[in-house]
Amino acid sequence: MARPAPHDLTVIVLAAGGGTRMKSKTMKVLHPVAGRSMVGHVLAAAQAVEPRRIVAVVGHQREQVAAHIRSLVPDVVLAVQETQDGTGHAVRMAMEAVLDGGAARGTVLVAYGDTPLLQGESLRAFAANHEAAQRTVSILSGIVEDPFGLGRVIRNHEGDVEAIVEEKDATPEQREIREINSGILAFDAEFLAEVLPRIGNDNAKGEYYLTDAIGIAREDGLTVGAYALDDVMQTEGVNDRAQLARAGAEMNRRIVDRWMRDGVTVMDPATTWIEADVVLAQDVTLLPGTQLLGATVVAEDAVIGPDTTLKDCEVGAGARVVRTHGELAVVGGGATVGPFAYLRPGTQLGAGGKIGTFVETKNAVIGDGAKVPHLSYVGDAEIGEGTNIGAGTIFANYDGVAKHRTTIGRHAKTGSNNTFVAPVTLGDGAGTAGGTVVRRDVPPGALAVSSGPQRNLEGWALRKRADTAQGQAAAAATEGERDVSHDDGS
Repeated sequence: MARPAPHDLTVIVLAAGGGTRMKSKTMKVLHPVAGRSMVGHVLAAAQAVEPRRIVAVVGHQREQVAAHIRSLVPDVVLAVQETQDGTGHAVRMAMEAVLDGGAARGTVLVAYGDTPLLQGESLRAFAANHEAAQRTVSILSGIVEDPFGLGRVIRNHEGDVEAIVEEKDATPEQREIREINSGILAFDAEFLAEVLPRIGNDNAKGEYYLTDAIGIAREDGLTVGAYALDDVMQTEGVNDRAQLARAGAEMNRRIVDRWMRDGVTVMDPATTWIEADVVLAQDVTLLPGTQLLGATVVAEDAVIGPDTTLKDCEVGAGARVVRTHGELAVVGGGATVGPFAYLRPGTQLGAGGKIGTFVETKNAVIGDGAKVPHLSYVGDAEIGEGTNIGAGTIFANYDGVAKHRTTIGRHAKTGSNNTFVAPVTLGDGAGTAGGTVVRRDVPPGALAVSSGPQRNLEGWALRKRADTAQGQAAAAATEGERDVSHDDGS
C-alpha cells in the first residue's frame, strides 16, 4: 500500500561531483544504467514522492549535467556548487537557491545522484517515517556485511543516534560498526537552514560534511533517529566502472524478475536484458540472448529471440522476431521477422507481414501481409498489402546526391535479383521478371522485363580458359558428349 507523501517536501539531489574514479570524459551521474542515466533514476524516485520542488546541485560539467536534468524535470531548481567542498557546502548552495531570502518550512530530503537502484517507494516511506516521528533529523541507514569506506551510524547505549563518522575519521572500534549511513537524510527545513552555516571543515579532507548536522542537532537537544531500509542495495553509490557494471547487473536482475512475476516468460534470465522504460504485456516470451532497450513495447503473445536486440521498437500481438537487430521500428501483429534481419529506423511492417533472412530495411512501410523473404535491401520504400518481393532485391534509393522513394502497389509479385532504381512506382498487381532492373514506372497489372534474350557462346571456355580448371572441365564434358554420340552410332 502506497504511503502518503509529506505535505511540504523538498528533495535535493546532489550531482556536482567530478567522479574521477570513473576515468571518463562523461560526468559520473550521466553514465547509463538500464537505459537511464544514474541521476535520471534518482530523479524518477524523487518525483514518485510528489515533492513540492526538486533541487539539483550541479558543479563539474554543469552545462551538460544541468541540461540533462532539466530535460527530465523541466521545473527543477538548479543550484551551482562552484567548488566541491563537501556535502554540507552543496546542500547550503541548494538551500540558498530555494529560499532566496524566504523562510524555510516543511521537510527537506537529501539524496545522491549516483544511487541508481533507489526506489520512490523507499523515499516515500522514509519521508513519511521522519514526519510521523516528528524528528529534526532522520538517517536512512542499513546493515551491511562490509562497511568499508562508508559512514558509520554511531548510537548511544539507549539506541539513539549520536553522530555519523566517516571512514577516514573513524576510530578502530567505530570501523567495526556495520550500520551505515546511506547518505540520504531528512531534515526539518527550518533547522537545516539554521545549521548549515554552523558546519565546519575540521576533518581529514577539509570538507563540510552534511552529517555533522547530526552532532549539532544532538548538542542542541533535538531529536535524531534512523530509518533502517531492508533493501540497502538501493542506496549504494557508484564510483567506478566495476561498480557501474554491478549496479547494471543488479538493476537488470530486478527488472527481469518483476516482468516474470507480471506474466512474462523469460527462458534464460542470465542472458536477457530489459531496460527500465520497456513495456511488456502478459504472455510475452523472451528467448535467450534478448535485449530490449529504450522505449520498446511488446504486445501479448509475441515471441522475441533468441539473440535479438530491439531498441525503441514496437512489436504487435503474436509477432515473432528471431535473431534480429531493430531500432525505431514497428512490427505488426502476427508478423514474422528474421532470422538475421536488420530493421533500421522508420521500418513499419504490417500485420501478418514478413521480413525474412538477411533482409535490411530502412524508412520502409511494408503493408499487411506483404513479404520480403530473402537477401534484400529495402530502403525508402512503400510496399503494398499482400505484395511479395523476390529474393536478392535491391531498392536503389541513393543517386549519389539525394535519397529517392520507391512505391510498389498491392498484391504485386516481383522476381528475384531485381533492382528498383528510385524514384519508381509499380502499380497494383504488377510483376517483374527475374534479373530486371526497373528504371521506369510499371502500370498496374503489367510485367516489367529489362533483360534481353539469352545467348549461349558455344566453346567459350575451351577458347578463353583452356589452361584452367574451368577449361579442362569443359573439355572433359565435351569429350564425354562425343563418346556418347559415338556409342549411339550417330
